[in-house]
Amino acid sequence: MSIRKLGAVALIPLIAVFSIAAGVVATAPAHADAHGASASGNKSAFHDAMRKLWEDHIIWTRQFIVSAATEKDNLPDTGPTVDRLLANQTVIGNAIKPFYGDAAGDQLTALLREHILTAADIVAAAKAGDDDAVAAAAAKWYANADEIATFLSEANPKHWPLEEMKAHMKSHLDLTLEEAVARLEGRFVDDIAAYDKVHADILEMADMLSAGIIAQFPSAFAR
Repeated sequence: MSIRKLGAVALIPLIAVFSIAAGVVATAPAHADAHGASASGNKSAFHDAMRKLWEDHIIWTRQFIVSAATEKDNLPDTGPTVDRLLANQTVIGNAIKPFYGDAAGDQLTALLREHILTAADIVAAAKAGDDDAVAAAAAKWYANADEIATFLSEANPKHWPLEEMKAHMKSHLDLTLEEAVARLEGRFVDDIAAYDKVHADILEMADMLSAGIIAQFPSAFAR
């Protein structure tokens, strides 16, 4: 079985709660990272703030995997963890607004929400026992990642080439699936090793994003 299909099936227990909590994004409270990636004028601070946004993304994703990948019921912190994870996706959308405008930020948030809602399609197909539909929904999930990559590349084509952006997004999904599958299968050494790869990979993408914005908007960064 391919890693994509295995990952899609194995994530079913994890993503079930997403369909319940998807509406939280619109009302989730702002968090400390909400202002971090705005135009601070300091290149180093901006670079670090962008890393913080994406580190939060993988940290809360991992916390959710740990909370939901239990043999019986989810841990009691699963709901608040999902709230925090979804809020982070809104914050990521908000982070680009100072540079690309409110509409672009909202569009990015919408694409991230679609990623979650597509997971609900996987759950429905799995409950119906329709393996073909599970595979189709997983393919849609990866297609959404391509949409996110295309959106970002169109915003900054010189510094975020489309194929490179697509590769970053695909790698992020592949590695997150590897992490989740290992956790669900009780391969905890592999699970930890996969998270280390997720962490290194997301920092590369965060650095590409911050460097691209700094290069595209040099007047916003006087120091």
